[in-house]
Amino acid sequence: MLFAHVYAVSRYACAMTSRDAASGQYQQTTGERADRHRHGRTGSRFHPFNGGRLAPPGFCFSSQADDGSRMLRFCPVLLVLMLPACGASVVIQRDAQFDVTYDDTVTSDNQTIYSYNHTVSRNKTEGVRVSVELLSESAQSPVLFVVRQKQAVLSFQVPLILRGLYQRKYQYTQVGRTLCQPPTKAEAETQFFYVDVSTLSSAGVHYQLRVSRVDSFTLQTDKKFSFNATPSQPQFFKYMFPDGVDTVIVKVNSQKNFPCSVMSIQDIQCPVYDLDNNVAFIGMYQTMTTTAAITVQRKDFPSNSFYVVVVVKTEDEACGGPLRFYPLLPDQLLDPGNRSKTLDVIVSPAINSEVYVMGMLFCLGIFLSFYLLTFLVACVENKRMNRKREGLLNADTSPAETGKASVSPYEYGSFADNGSTLSSEAVTDSLASTDGNCGCMDRSLESVARSRQESLSSVEEDDYDTLVDIDSDKNIVRTKKFLCVSDLARKDKRILSKKYQIYFWNIATIAVFYALPVIQLVITYQTVVNVTGNQDICYYNFLCAHPLGALSSFNNILSNLGYVLLGLLFLLIVLQRDILHNRALERNESTALECGIPKHFGLYYAMGTALMMEGLLSACYHVCPNYTNFQFDTSFMYMIAGLCMLKLYQKRHPDINASAYSAYACLAAVIFFSVLGVVFGKGNTVFWIVFSVIHILATLLLSTQLYYMGRWRLDSGILRRMLNVIYTDCIRQCSGPMYIDRMVLLVMGNIVNWSLAAYGLIKRPNDFASYLLAIAICNLLLYFAFYIIMKLRSGERIQCLALVCILFTAVVWGFALFFFFQGLSTWQKTPAESREHNRECILLSFFDDHDIWHFLSSIAMFGSFLVLLTMDDDLDTVQRDKIYVF
Repeated sequence: MLFAHVYAVSRYACAMTSRDAASGQYQQTTGERADRHRHGRTGSRFHPFNGGRLAPPGFCFSSQADDGSRMLRFCPVLLVLMLPACGASVVIQRDAQFDVTYDDTVTSDNQTIYSYNHTVSRNKTEGVRVSVELLSESAQSPVLFVVRQKQAVLSFQVPLILRGLYQRKYQYTQVGRTLCQPPTKAEAETQFFYVDVSTLSSAGVHYQLRVSRVDSFTLQTDKKFSFNATPSQPQFFKYMFPDGVDTVIVKVNSQKNFPCSVMSIQDIQCPVYDLDNNVAFIGMYQTMTTTAAITVQRKDFPSNSFYVVVVVKTEDEACGGPLRFYPLLPDQLLDPGNRSKTLDVIVSPAINSEVYVMGMLFCLGIFLSFYLLTFLVACVENKRMNRKREGLLNADTSPAETGKASVSPYEYGSFADNGSTLSSEAVTDSLASTDGNCGCMDRSLESVARSRQESLSSVEEDDYDTLVDIDSDKNIVRTKKFLCVSDLARKDKRILSKKYQIYFWNIATIAVFYALPVIQLVITYQTVVNVTGNQDICYYNFLCAHPLGALSSFNNILSNLGYVLLGLLFLLIVLQRDILHNRALERNESTALECGIPKHFGLYYAMGTALMMEGLLSACYHVCPNYTNFQFDTSFMYMIAGLCMLKLYQKRHPDINASAYSAYACLAAVIFFSVLGVVFGKGNTVFWIVFSVIHILATLLLSTQLYYMGRWRLDSGILRRMLNVIYTDCIRQCSGPMYIDRMVLLVMGNIVNWSLAAYGLIKRPNDFASYLLAIAICNLLLYFAFYIIMKLRSGERIQCLALVCILFTAVVWGFALFFFFQGLSTWQKTPAESREHNRECILLSFFDDHDIWHFLSSIAMFGSFLVLLTMDDDLDTVQRDKIYVF
């Protein structure tokens, strides 16, 4: 009889199950569950009978058939046993407690719902974390966990499959997720959330479930918090801006480089993107090995709070780690290994507006003080020269009146022993009335005036060079064993001045056409960073990157102001010298026409413009520093080095110095190779071989040009002439070089350049732009040292001001290079590896080591330019036929 009743009940249950499933009565709404809890009906089992209502466990309920048959009473336990016979799925709901681990089994025939409730406060956020571990080793289908909250739904499967590069798949059986907390307007509110567990596996899948409250979910200012994270168990925390704090810096640190991880800043909204495959969808983020830091401003978060999300990546390639092996099969699951990482997070207030103001005033104060110092030196020098002029006017005798011999040029030159930047022109201008005191006055004034008038005639440079007799004269003059400046200063002065002014106009044109697209590009870079939130695009020192407006690192941009201001100051000094020299020429003064190094200021103007452009383009580079725009920072460094070498050479070779067109064409070739090296040079043996060959050939050609003063031809007969020279000078008779000084310089230059070429070919450095800049700087320093040594060897002197500039510049360069080699970031590595070199600010809590490099290097470059400008002031009263060429 019992079995007959059981059979009838089972048939009835199957029929009712099919009918109710078709009509949707299996669904239990959130409102019904809330209503059930309000009436205290908890711990129930949900059945398709009883109209979708719930009955307490252990009780039997009645079901009325549609045909009015009598009520049948049966137990839910019996129904649970009978439902699988007709293919029905049982939904079991249980009240669950926090911090309790539930061991359970789920199949395709049953679904378990865990019900939790907790109190949500408006003034306090409580973190809730769901942790799941799959205990069955080989499950046919994954287990799906769905967490349903008041305003959010979170779902994930276990085992969790995360993809890496090249379709690699990694399986994780332990998953932990922190729930996004919906906001509440009430002072305190009890909210319910449910964890649904289901699977399509017919075999039972054993799992563990634990829901716990998160300690220290809300981060406190200046308090470090440690936690662990894995790819399948990410972590996120909440931070609220305290009163009076508008900017904070979030720092995450770890003792281990790997596994690679990601730190993200996201707004308070659900869902929170906290997996490797979606963490970049929203907010700001950056990869990290040991250090990550993001500066966060209150204005970007209307809720005055944000989430700090930390995710461990499935692979380390993004942080510079090794790539794993390729899977043998396309769908093969790889063992991720132990990818747990311990991290520390701390949120600290950033600097306030007062520090910004102090930093800007400090920067302006340093460089404006050079303007003040220059003005004071000019005043002192002017006063000193006025006293000398009064002394000369009050002299009781003169060479014309007493018949005494004229003063020697070197004796007269002693007046300027303590000269300044303006010394030579000041002497010329103030002593205009004292004719005949300069030792270079061997010609009569009529001869000087006539030569001056001839120089103002309408002639071209080519009119001088293309005449056959003059060309023959050039071969005779320029191949003398001992040359004087007068031998290489025979061309028309006005024409040469115009020739060298082209340097300035060309570089000004280049600067405009180069700077405008650069500015446009870096603005685009900054916009992309701000819109995408990808902090890996730019290589900042994130521990000392102070934003201002749309700029992410204003301090690195501000510190470049020195190049612009000091470059402008140098242009003003050169302009004053140029004006005084032109006045002297208008008065036909012999000191300006026949004595000293010929004055051509075009290259000086080009150098000052290049220094200003270096500041502008370095600032553009630091808007978003990375390897693709590093050439912005180095292009005008190449130009500065090249212009300085050209100026050194022009001092004693004014007639044969390179034209602006050929010089800038060579510099363009250098920049072209710089771009090729950055793009193709990394680890490319063919490129380094080609570049080294070109480097050595260029060195040999330039050496030949300098040794023979341009009096040689590169044509089909060059090999025959080379063999003839080798035979006559080395084999037939062993004779030394005719120009020993030049040979010493060129031999040293070739040794240095061949060594640099060999180093590049062997080591193949990744930073090709810096390697190319090192070549230029080494050659410049070598030539400058040679010039100073030969100047002293020739019996010339270095005046006090020039000597002070040399010593000051050398000291400043030493300190500048010390800060340069601190290496706060490097785009030769991945962004995460670059951040390992980041350091805190060291000056006024605003400037870092690289900013100090900007300060000192701009001062050192300015000092170097002053050295070039003043180092030959001792020759302003010496005849040019007594100034040696070297």
